[in-house]
Amino acid sequence: MAEKPLFHYDEARGRMESVRWLLAAAGVEYEEKFIHTNEDLEKLRSDGVLMFQQVPMVEVDGMKLVQTRAIMNYFSSKYNLYGKDMKERALIDMYSEGLADLNEMFILYPYDPPGVKEANIALMKEKATNRYFPAFEKVFESHGQDYLVGNKLSKADIHLVEMIYNMEELDTNILANFPLLQAVGSFFFFFFFFLTAGSETRISDMPTIKKFLQPGSQRQPPVDEKSIQKTRKIFKF
Repeated sequence: MAEKPLFHYDEARGRMESVRWLLAAAGVEYEEKFIHTNEDLEKLRSDGVLMFQQVPMVEVDGMKLVQTRAIMNYFSSKYNLYGKDMKERALIDMYSEGLADLNEMFILYPYDPPGVKEANIALMKEKATNRYFPAFEKVFESHGQDYLVGNKLSKADIHLVEMIYNMEELDTNILANFPLLQAVGSFFFFFFFFLTAGSETRISDMPTIKKFLQPGSQRQPPVDEKSIQKTRKIFKF
């Protein structure tokens, strides 16, 4: 049996959380070796396993992969979440990159100083409701299918649901004007339209997804002041 992927990152959401969502949706088990101190990070650097001296890093299939998008693309290809041809992959990448732009704001805003943080939350909500969510609502309207691309689950769908969850943490009514996105990503009906193997079994009923959405799972909780200070000490910023 192949070894489980091993993640190296601090005990936080950050750039690794999207990878956690992806593997949870694919039903793939993985292990995590958390970086708790700056010394832990420097040890990885001195061992020469971080190509660009930074994390996240994933050990998988004899490789030590860095760069979040490269990691996600590898797992998406490996677990058939990346479309059937070049055109579908181009659409999946386009949707995923748009979501990554919004997610970058979500990752960084907790570390902003007071005043700036509130302004960036307002900007993020404005962009979500006026730029990103309308675009994805229009995609579902245009083809009437259950998934963004090829009527099959892809990494773009997983990133979209993750982003919906993130934005609902900031504003529980943020999807009020997006009925199709409510059906896709409602907090209470996770992946309402997403079917598995042609059955009517919700992905939320799969054991791996249930486990991921429950407290104490490998899904990381929202950042708080304690975790912010710990991350600052690890990465010295």
